[in-house]
Amino acid sequence: MQANWHVCGLVVQAQPHNILDISNALNALSGCEVAVSDAEHGKLVVVMEAARSDVLLNQIESARNIAGVLAVSLVYHQQDEQGEETP
Repeated sequence: MQANWHVCGLVVQAQPHNILDISNALNALSGCEVAVSDAEHGKLVVVMEAARSDVLLNQIESARNIAGVLAVSLVYHQQDEQGEETP
């Protein structure tokens, strides 16, 4: 049995006056967490994780489609595969 794990770091540029609503919408996405926000400049640092890359890509696209989001930039991605070790 093999398990995959994907994690990525994003910078989300948003309209500053909508930062709280956007942050709440991002936190509501499965596997998504707003780690840091800068309301004055409309920037959020977001961590997303998923078991498959296609799910992660859909999560990123969902973030892009939140009202008030201006841009989503991928700054980090890591994929780990873990399988059962045989003696």
